[in-house]
Amino acid sequence: MGSEARRRSRERIREQREKEKRAAKRNRTLLVVGAAAVVVLLIVGIGYLVLNADRRSSGFEGALPPRTLQEDGSVVMAQEGVEAPVVEVYADYQCPACRQFELLNGDVLKENAAEGQAIVHYRPVSIFAQQPPPISSNSLRAGAAARAAADHDRFVRYNDILFENQPTEGEEGFAVEQLQDWFAETDPTEQQQEQFDQRVEEEAEVVTRFTGEFLPALTQDAQEQLGQERLGTMVLSDLLAWGEENGHDSSFLDGTYTGQIIEATGNAYTRYSGDNAFRATPSVYVNGELLDNNTAMTARGLDEAIDSAEPGEVDTRPMGDGGGAE
Repeated sequence: MGSEARRRSRERIREQREKEKRAAKRNRTLLVVGAAAVVVLLIVGIGYLVLNADRRSSGFEGALPPRTLQEDGSVVMAQEGVEAPVVEVYADYQCPACRQFELLNGDVLKENAAEGQAIVHYRPVSIFAQQPPPISSNSLRAGAAARAAADHDRFVRYNDILFENQPTEGEEGFAVEQLQDWFAETDPTEQQQEQFDQRVEEEAEVVTRFTGEFLPALTQDAQEQLGQERLGTMVLSDLLAWGEENGHDSSFLDGTYTGQIIEATGNAYTRYSGDNAFRATPSVYVNGELLDNNTAMTARGLDEAIDSAEPGEVDTRPMGDGGGAE
């Protein structure tokens, strides 16, 4: 696609998103009117659901607090110098439950961070990287693209866009041109767009090599030498470590955002243990304590968990330049 065609494509996407925003605004108005008509239902136990839906539909329209890219590729969003609970969010862009969490509580996180009530730590991972394409390649391309967006102060907005456009499981999605066009919606400079486009194209090649060639060969070898039962207990980081000792050179991942996402996923499995062990996405922690789904997946539950927690500490280091990651 030429530059002029790409520009027209992005204009069409912007126009479509504006239509969606106007429709969402109309829906919010209808929700308020409808809520007044059915307020009596609050008495019979519907109140919680209505209030939770209202919280989500209201959206967050304030200014985001500073975002800081961390050395491990994660992003911290918090008011400068604030002492507040640390909310870690582990999510995979191909994970349907993660999309649901983002739609329900993405604005709750932004609001708490903006008000100085929480330090939000976004920690993208790829739990599907060990699966066959397209689910693995979708997950890794999106994760690498989000990391590239963080280089240009665009992470939080791009994070939202990726979840809004999550492909159906089992279908090819998060194509390179889509990832590039969606980044254009974050209003980057021309130079930022060019750098992002190039990085996403490079990462896509890495993902194709990893999911299409390297991982199948590694998995087959491990199955033959270790057996399916042993292989079934290995997370990807363990499998890669075994591969390095058995002739499978993964150095092509070094210095790539694809490799960084894979490493971040492996670190998540080893960071916590016991009842707090990382097992799936989304996983939401407040000061290192894993929230149960009933708490994490509702606006009220998440709010209450944050309100009742003491100030915490971020366990990662910011990039040397202290760059933001909007």
